[in-house]
Amino acid sequence: MIEVEGLSKRFKSKQALSNVAFTAEDGKVTGFLGPNGAGKSTTMRAMLGLIAPDDGRALIDGTPFVKLRAPMRAVGAVLDAKSAHRSRSARDHLLALAYTNGIPQRRVDEVIDMTGLTSAARTKAGRFSLGMSQRLSIAAALLGDPHNLVLDEPINGLDPEGVKWVRELCRYYAAQGRAVLLSSHLMSEVALTADNLVIIGQGRILETTTVGKFVAEHSTRSIRVVTPEPDKLHAIFANASQVQVVSDQRTPADPPIGEVFRITGADLVAAAHVFARAGLITYELVEERASLEEAYMALTHNQVEYQAKPAAEVTK
Repeated sequence: MIEVEGLSKRFKSKQALSNVAFTAEDGKVTGFLGPNGAGKSTTMRAMLGLIAPDDGRALIDGTPFVKLRAPMRAVGAVLDAKSAHRSRSARDHLLALAYTNGIPQRRVDEVIDMTGLTSAARTKAGRFSLGMSQRLSIAAALLGDPHNLVLDEPINGLDPEGVKWVRELCRYYAAQGRAVLLSSHLMSEVALTADNLVIIGQGRILETTTVGKFVAEHSTRSIRVVTPEPDKLHAIFANASQVQVVSDQRTPADPPIGEVFRITGADLVAAAHVFARAGLITYELVEERASLEEAYMALTHNQVEYQAKPAAEVTK
């Protein structure tokens, strides 16, 4: 279990962390989300003893990282995919870590096999692509067979097979009763992988929750309707001020005929009964809920430090 208790850190004029507190539980994958500059990497570095916080502390299974007797057995971390020395082979890099941490050589061969690096074990790290470097950094994190994993953007640069492998690795470790803290900008993967969420913005915790609860609380349900009778649809809700009916963009999954609408403020079952009584022809009637990405954007849109302009505005 990883416990973060009131971490605060200032770099000159910038308050990077302000009383950050959360727990990454055993048996769970905890997604750690936030915009660029929100404080995710600073938090992870503080919990691993790489920077000293001004206040607060982080505990790895009840002990500060700097006091762990066997740190690689307690926690494995991926913070920088390019951390291996460029002139060392993948195997030599892992051997050096194993020898200095009392880890048997056979474990080096095990993690090389686990991460798919067998054919590249003798290749110098400087010749690795970003994806291969990610695999090597994950191999190093797994070397001590740790009880806790701290993964900062571990799927950056990986191909689809690699992304799926990291997802399954996280779920496997959590199923063994271990704690996994996963930072990622790929919301679709967080939605598939994480149990709990910790969301940070401008150095402050915005919310700690579960994936399902977060999506439910920060997104609105809507009804998607495809009908050849748009006038009748609008007439049905003409006197329902709480209901909005707007045209929506057709997708490849939609029926090729009829007009597409999105309805908010109406219950699916009640709407279906009303449509039946009114004799409205519908080719599609389905309830939709916003994705994790949409819910996350709704919560953090005011917390973004680096705000880009839409391309249409830039090219005017």
